[in-house]
Amino acid sequence: MTPPAGTLTIAGKTVSRLGFGTMRLTGPGTWGDPTDRATAVRVLRQAVHTYGITHIDTADAYGPHTVEHLTRDALYPYPDHVLIATKVGMIRPAPGQWMPLGNPYYLRACVEASLRRLRVERLELCYLHRIDPEVAVEDQLAVLQALQNEGKIGHIGLSKVTPDDILRANKYLTVAAVQNVLNTEESFDPAVETSRELGIPYVAYRPLGAGRLVSANGPAAPLHWLLDLGSHIAPIPSTSQPSHLAQIVAAVQGSPA
Repeated sequence: MTPPAGTLTIAGKTVSRLGFGTMRLTGPGTWGDPTDRATAVRVLRQAVHTYGITHIDTADAYGPHTVEHLTRDALYPYPDHVLIATKVGMIRPAPGQWMPLGNPYYLRACVEASLRRLRVERLELCYLHRIDPEVAVEDQLAVLQALQNEGKIGHIGLSKVTPDDILRANKYLTVAAVQNVLNTEESFDPAVETSRELGIPYVAYRPLGAGRLVSANGPAAPLHWLLDLGSHIAPIPSTSQPSHLAQIVAAVQGSPA
Protein backbone atom coordinates (compact mmCIF):
# COMPACT_ATOMS: atom_id res chain seq x y z
CA MET A 1 0.00 0.00 0.00
CA THR A 2 1.45 3.36 -1.03
CA PRO A 3 1.51 5.77 1.94
CA PRO A 4 -0.27 9.08 1.44
CA ALA A 5 2.17 11.91 0.64
CA GLY A 6 5.25 9.70 0.70
CA THR A 7 7.35 8.71 3.70
CA LEU A 8 9.60 10.11 6.40
CA THR A 9 11.75 8.45 9.05
CA ILE A 10 10.56 9.24 12.57
CA ALA A 11 11.87 7.47 15.69
CA GLY A 12 13.71 4.95 13.58
CA LYS A 13 10.70 3.95 11.48
CA THR A 14 9.86 4.86 7.92
CA VAL A 15 6.28 6.08 8.17
CA SER A 16 3.78 7.99 6.09
CA ARG A 17 4.39 11.75 6.06
CA LEU A 18 0.66 12.18 6.52
CA GLY A 19 -0.02 11.04 10.04
CA PHE A 20 -3.23 10.89 12.01
CA GLY A 21 -3.84 12.90 15.16
CA THR A 22 -6.29 11.39 17.62
CA MET A 23 -7.16 14.46 19.66
CA ARG A 24 -10.66 14.75 18.21
CA LEU A 25 -11.61 11.18 19.10
CA THR A 26 -13.02 12.29 22.47
CA GLY A 27 -16.01 14.13 23.84
CA PRO A 28 -16.36 17.95 23.79
CA GLY A 29 -13.44 19.79 25.33
CA THR A 30 -11.17 16.80 24.57
CA TRP A 31 -12.88 15.22 27.55
CA GLY A 32 -14.31 11.76 28.05
CA ASP A 33 -15.50 9.25 25.53
CA PRO A 34 -16.59 10.12 21.99
CA THR A 35 -20.30 10.20 21.28
CA ASP A 36 -19.92 7.26 18.92
CA ARG A 37 -17.13 5.00 20.13
CA ALA A 38 -17.58 2.46 17.34
CA THR A 39 -17.02 5.14 14.72
CA ALA A 40 -13.89 6.36 16.52
CA VAL A 41 -12.48 2.85 16.43
CA ARG A 42 -13.43 2.55 12.75
CA VAL A 43 -11.65 5.80 11.86
CA LEU A 44 -8.44 4.56 13.47
CA ARG A 45 -8.64 1.24 11.65
CA GLN A 46 -9.37 2.91 8.33
CA ALA A 47 -6.42 5.27 8.78
CA VAL A 48 -4.01 2.34 9.08
CA HIS A 49 -5.59 -0.54 7.22
CA THR A 50 -7.46 1.27 4.43
CA TYR A 51 -5.32 4.33 3.74
CA GLY A 52 -1.83 3.24 4.76
CA ILE A 53 -1.26 5.90 7.42
CA THR A 54 1.49 4.51 9.62
CA HIS A 55 2.05 7.40 12.05
CA ILE A 56 -0.59 7.61 14.78
CA ASP A 57 -0.25 10.40 17.33
CA THR A 58 -1.99 10.35 20.69
CA ALA A 59 -1.48 11.53 24.31
CA ASP A 60 -2.43 10.46 27.80
CA ALA A 61 -4.19 13.83 28.23
CA TYR A 62 -6.71 13.18 25.43
CA GLY A 63 -9.79 12.26 27.41
CA PRO A 64 -7.73 11.99 29.60
CA HIS A 65 -6.65 8.42 28.82
CA THR A 66 -9.61 7.84 26.46
CA VAL A 67 -7.70 7.79 23.20
CA GLU A 68 -4.88 5.54 24.35
CA HIS A 69 -7.58 2.98 25.19
CA LEU A 70 -9.22 3.57 21.78
CA THR A 71 -5.91 3.18 19.98
CA ARG A 72 -5.27 -0.13 21.72
CA ASP A 73 -8.79 -1.42 21.03
CA ALA A 74 -8.63 -0.40 17.37
CA LEU A 75 -5.09 -1.38 16.40
CA TYR A 76 -3.58 -3.86 18.87
CA PRO A 77 -1.59 -5.93 18.07
CA TYR A 78 0.16 -3.08 16.28
CA PRO A 79 1.69 -3.82 12.89
CA ASP A 80 5.48 -3.55 13.02
CA HIS A 81 5.55 -0.75 10.45
CA VAL A 82 3.13 1.48 12.42
CA LEU A 83 4.47 4.12 14.81
CA ILE A 84 2.28 4.83 17.83
CA ALA A 85 3.43 8.08 19.44
CA THR A 86 2.10 9.39 22.74
CA LYS A 87 2.77 12.29 25.10
CA VAL A 88 3.09 12.74 28.85
CA GLY A 89 3.35 15.70 31.20
CA MET A 90 -0.06 17.37 30.99
CA ILE A 91 -2.90 17.24 33.51
CA ARG A 92 -6.56 17.90 32.80
CA PRO A 93 -8.42 19.67 35.62
CA ALA A 94 -11.65 19.92 33.57
CA PRO A 95 -12.98 19.87 29.98
CA GLY A 96 -11.02 22.30 27.83
CA GLN A 97 -8.41 22.90 30.54
CA TRP A 98 -4.76 21.88 30.24
CA MET A 99 -1.86 22.33 32.67
CA PRO A 100 1.74 21.12 32.35
CA LEU A 101 3.08 18.99 35.18
CA GLY A 102 6.72 18.06 34.89
CA ASN A 103 7.37 16.54 38.29
CA PRO A 104 9.74 13.65 37.54
CA TYR A 105 7.73 11.21 39.69
CA TYR A 106 4.58 12.17 37.80
CA LEU A 107 6.27 11.78 34.41
CA ARG A 108 7.48 8.32 35.36
CA ALA A 109 3.98 7.36 36.53
CA CYS A 110 2.53 8.66 33.24
CA VAL A 111 4.88 6.54 31.16
CA GLU A 112 4.12 3.43 33.20
CA ALA A 113 0.36 4.05 32.81
CA SER A 114 0.63 4.65 29.05
CA LEU A 115 2.53 1.39 28.67
CA ARG A 116 -0.37 -0.43 30.31
CA ARG A 117 -3.11 1.38 28.40
CA LEU A 118 -1.43 0.85 25.03
CA ARG A 119 -0.41 -2.68 26.05
CA VAL A 120 3.21 -2.32 25.00
CA GLU A 121 6.55 -2.85 26.70
CA ARG A 122 8.07 0.28 25.16
CA LEU A 123 6.68 3.62 23.97
CA GLU A 124 8.39 3.93 20.60
CA LEU A 125 8.03 7.73 20.60
CA CYS A 126 7.14 9.58 23.79
CA TYR A 127 6.88 13.37 23.80
CA LEU A 128 7.16 15.69 26.74
CA HIS A 129 3.73 17.24 26.09
CA ARG A 130 4.79 20.59 27.55
CA ILE A 131 7.86 21.84 29.37
CA ASP A 132 6.70 22.73 32.87
CA PRO A 133 8.20 26.15 33.75
CA GLU A 134 7.97 25.30 37.46
CA VAL A 135 10.36 22.34 37.18
CA ALA A 136 13.94 22.42 35.95
CA VAL A 137 13.85 21.26 32.34
CA GLU A 138 16.93 19.13 32.98
CA ASP A 139 14.99 17.17 35.60
CA GLN A 140 12.09 16.59 33.20
CA LEU A 141 14.43 15.39 30.47
CA ALA A 142 16.47 13.30 32.88
CA VAL A 143 13.56 11.11 33.93
CA LEU A 144 12.55 10.51 30.30
CA GLN A 145 16.12 9.62 29.47
CA ALA A 146 16.26 7.26 32.46
CA LEU A 147 13.10 5.56 31.19
CA GLN A 148 14.71 5.34 27.77
CA ASN A 149 17.76 3.67 29.30
CA GLU A 150 15.42 1.21 31.04
CA GLY A 151 13.90 0.29 27.67
CA LYS A 152 10.47 1.78 28.43
CA ILE A 153 10.84 4.63 25.93
CA GLY A 154 12.36 4.18 22.50
CA HIS A 155 12.69 7.81 21.38
CA ILE A 156 11.97 11.15 23.05
CA GLY A 157 10.19 14.08 21.43
CA LEU A 158 9.27 17.62 22.44
CA SER A 159 5.95 19.40 21.96
CA LYS A 160 5.19 23.14 21.78
CA VAL A 161 8.78 24.26 22.03
CA THR A 162 11.00 27.10 20.84
CA PRO A 163 14.34 26.81 19.04
CA ASP A 164 16.08 27.53 22.35
CA ASP A 165 14.16 24.67 23.99
CA ILE A 166 15.23 22.31 21.23
CA LEU A 167 18.89 23.34 21.40
CA ARG A 168 18.91 23.08 25.19
CA ALA A 169 17.33 19.63 25.18
CA ASN A 170 19.64 18.45 22.42
CA LYS A 171 22.59 18.93 24.78
CA TYR A 172 21.19 16.22 27.06
CA LEU A 173 19.54 13.75 24.71
CA THR A 174 18.69 13.03 21.10
CA VAL A 175 15.47 14.82 20.22
CA ALA A 176 13.64 12.43 17.91
CA ALA A 177 10.78 14.74 16.86
CA VAL A 178 9.39 18.21 17.47
CA GLN A 179 5.63 18.71 17.49
CA ASN A 180 4.30 22.27 17.20
CA VAL A 181 1.21 23.94 15.79
CA LEU A 182 1.64 24.99 12.17
CA ASN A 183 -0.90 25.87 9.49
CA THR A 184 -1.63 28.58 6.95
CA GLU A 185 -3.11 30.84 9.66
CA GLU A 186 -0.48 30.11 12.32
CA SER A 187 2.24 30.02 9.72
CA PHE A 188 5.40 31.22 11.42
CA ASP A 189 7.40 28.95 13.68
CA PRO A 190 11.18 29.35 13.83
CA ALA A 191 11.39 25.78 15.13
CA VAL A 192 10.71 24.62 11.56
CA GLU A 193 14.14 25.83 10.48
CA THR A 194 15.87 24.69 13.67
CA SER A 195 14.46 21.22 13.17
CA ARG A 196 15.58 21.20 9.55
CA GLU A 197 19.12 22.24 10.50
CA LEU A 198 19.35 19.53 13.17
CA GLY A 199 17.75 16.82 11.04
CA ILE A 200 14.77 16.47 13.37
CA PRO A 201 11.33 15.57 11.97
CA TYR A 202 8.81 18.35 12.55
CA VAL A 203 5.30 17.08 13.29
CA ALA A 204 2.72 19.76 12.55
CA TYR A 205 -0.36 19.55 14.75
CA ARG A 206 -3.58 21.44 14.06
CA PRO A 207 -2.61 21.56 10.35
CA LEU A 208 -6.19 22.33 9.32
CA GLY A 209 -6.80 24.90 12.06
CA ALA A 210 -9.22 22.62 13.93
CA GLY A 211 -11.32 22.46 10.75
CA ARG A 212 -11.45 26.20 10.06
CA LEU A 213 -9.17 25.94 7.03
CA VAL A 214 -11.26 23.36 5.18
CA SER A 215 -14.73 24.88 5.40
CA ALA A 216 -14.62 26.53 1.98
CA ASN A 217 -12.18 24.70 -0.28
CA GLY A 218 -11.36 21.40 1.40
CA PRO A 219 -8.07 20.23 2.93
CA ALA A 220 -5.84 20.13 -0.15
CA ALA A 221 -4.40 23.66 -0.10
CA PRO A 222 -3.44 23.83 3.60
CA LEU A 223 -1.97 20.32 3.59
CA HIS A 224 0.05 20.88 0.42
CA TRP A 225 1.34 24.16 1.86
CA LEU A 226 2.72 22.22 4.81
CA LEU A 227 4.17 19.37 2.76
CA ASP A 228 5.90 21.85 0.46
CA LEU A 229 7.65 23.61 3.36
CA GLY A 230 10.15 20.79 3.72
CA SER A 231 10.58 17.05 3.50
CA HIS A 232 11.06 16.91 7.29
CA ILE A 233 7.50 18.09 7.96
CA ALA A 234 4.78 15.58 8.84
CA PRO A 235 1.25 16.94 9.35
CA ILE A 236 -1.10 15.04 11.69
CA PRO A 237 -4.67 16.14 10.88
CA SER A 238 -7.37 14.84 13.19
CA THR A 239 -10.99 13.94 12.55
CA SER A 240 -13.68 11.78 14.06
CA GLN A 241 -15.54 11.20 10.80
CA PRO A 242 -14.70 8.54 8.18
CA SER A 243 -15.87 10.83 5.36
CA HIS A 244 -13.51 13.60 6.49
CA LEU A 245 -10.62 11.15 6.73
CA ALA A 246 -11.27 10.05 3.16
CA GLN A 247 -11.17 13.69 2.00
CA ILE A 248 -7.90 14.32 3.83
CA VAL A 249 -6.21 11.30 2.27
CA ALA A 250 -7.53 12.12 -1.20
CA ALA A 251 -6.19 15.67 -0.86
CA VAL A 252 -2.57 14.51 -0.53
CA GLN A 253 -2.64 11.32 -2.58
CA GLY A 254 0.23 11.40 -5.00
CA SER A 255 2.15 14.17 -3.22
CA PRO A 256 5.92 13.84 -3.58
CA ALA A 257 7.89 12.08 -0.84
